[in-house]
Amino acid sequence: MRRRDVLAGLGSAGVIVGGGAIAVSGVPSTDDLLDREGSQQEPDEPLEVETVDAPGSEAGTALVPATDRPTFVDVFGTWCPPCVEQMPALAEANDRIGDDVFFISVTNESVGENGSITEAELVDWWDEHDGNWTLGLDSTAEVTERYLVSGYPSAAAIDASGRVQWSESGVKTADELVAGIELALESGTGE
Repeated sequence: MRRRDVLAGLGSAGVIVGGGAIAVSGVPSTDDLLDREGSQQEPDEPLEVETVDAPGSEAGTALVPATDRPTFVDVFGTWCPPCVEQMPALAEANDRIGDDVFFISVTNESVGENGSITEAELVDWWDEHDGNWTLGLDSTAEVTERYLVSGYPSAAAIDASGRVQWSESGVKTADELVAGIELALESGTGE
């Protein structure tokens, strides 16, 4: 009899916790559940990003995500201490992945004479922290809005069809970054 009371109490606690989660987040739809696994997610339309003449990067424009291969996007700010801490792991991940993936770091900081940072200061920051891959300016903040998970730094690995296969925020190790990128590589076209 005592055991039955304990089990009933545990069951009631589960109902209360589940009800609280639904009250806060709402009832998950089947589409929401499928989106988390990537099977129903629509591919992201490429956004044009201005690129900067810096180590490993040429001035011009690039599409994010790239249309010819998987893409890795790092969203950072020069003002962000965790972003500085993330740079060595990004460099190692970029070296390990090679040209199989379009690797880009973007900032939505106001860059220019009247901005929070000049382009020369950005390039100096990039060089000082051993950046050696494509550096982009997200002046419209569209890339940041799309791929910023919950804080800086944020990273996303997108397969060749434009579907996000992995995204997380916070400082990650090179192994964690490479594991996320490999998810995009393994998914092929994502179809």
